Amino acid sequence: MKKYFSLLRCCLIPAFVFFVSSLNAQLLQLPDGGVNLKSKVGRRIGVTDIEINWDAPGVKGREGKIWGTNVAPYGFTVLGFGSDVASPWRAGSNENTTISFSTDVTINGVPLKAGAYGFFIALYPDSCTLIFNKNTKGWGSYFYNSSLDVLRVTTRQQKDRAESKERLEYNFSNQKAESVEVALEWERWRIPFIVGVDLKQTTLASIQTQLSGAMGFDPPSLEAAAQWCLQNDVNTEQALQWINTAFDPALGGVKTFRAMSTKAGLLTKLNRGKEADSLLNSALDTATPFELHGYGRQLLAQNKTKEAMAVFEKNYQKNKGAWPANMGMMRGYSAMGNYKKALEHAKLALAQAPDDANKKAIEAAIRKLSEGKPL
Repeated sequence: MKKYFSLLRCCLIPAFVFFVSSLNAQLLQLPDGGVNLKSKVGRRIGVTDIEINWDAPGVKGREGKIWGTNVAPYGFTVLGFGSDVASPWRAGSNENTTISFSTDVTINGVPLKAGAYGFFIALYPDSCTLIFNKNTKGWGSYFYNSSLDVLRVTTRQQKDRAESKERLEYNFSNQKAESVEVALEWERWRIPFIVGVDLKQTTLASIQTQLSGAMGFDPPSLEAAAQWCLQNDVNTEQALQWINTAFDPALGGVKTFRAMSTKAGLLTKLNRGKEADSLLNSALDTATPFELHGYGRQLLAQNKTKEAMAVFEKNYQKNKGAWPANMGMMRGYSAMGNYKKALEHAKLALAQAPDDANKKAIEAAIRKLSEGKPL
């Protein structure tokens, strides 16, 4: 019996040691006590996603002793702890600060490919060098390798700001259709840079990717893609293929006025005017009063006053002045400078208005036209 327990003990001890070793190798996750806060922030520009991950240190009474010190040293410094590599600041604390872009972007106007990057900053008293590096798994910048740098670009920091920021933050501001300003803010410094995107090209690439899957068999998706290309004057040939596929009865496609007018617009872009006119005339015959009115408004927005007036007149005659035909005639005559006739149709439209919002809009139009002003 003693021999049995002795043998069992010999088998269990190595197994137990292996189990504990495996647990240790996985590094048990525990709260860090709030010393450096793990942080993440993101923003979308068009179809481009930006994400930044960092550990946020605190000032902790070191105001005036952050920049150009061992906390955030200037230039490239040998940090020690077994590393003899001259390294930039890690733009945060603990592990790499990382930044990722889902499409190609520009940083302060300089191109950068889509991907994830380790983010470092070489600090100087009056400027900063932003560094985007292939290594996203490093511990800070202790083992920084400059040969993995993909981009270095200069920016100027804002110093001595009125409000002191206790925790290091990355913020987004001044967003426009094709750009956003990203800024590191800590203590009284703010280090900004502009991320820009090619909105048309990134959107088109996203559309093409989406339509290569199940959406490529979905008529509404194909129609929306073709309409976007028409509005943005890009990819016309492929857009025409998309709208033709959207009409396919095998996919449940229906030749709606919107779809037919989109195809006509694409044909016009491709200098196939006769086909476009024939298709559009057919589409106008099947259009609802609201579709005709909307199309006339669209032509007015393109400064095609004569063509818009022809559509408004067709709507008025076809639908015997029913709402919103008088509204269209009002806008058409106003665009042509005939305010007297525009006013006549405005008063007729007021009596037909279906709700208070439309009534108020027409009343405002009547006041303008009565003063001899265009809408």
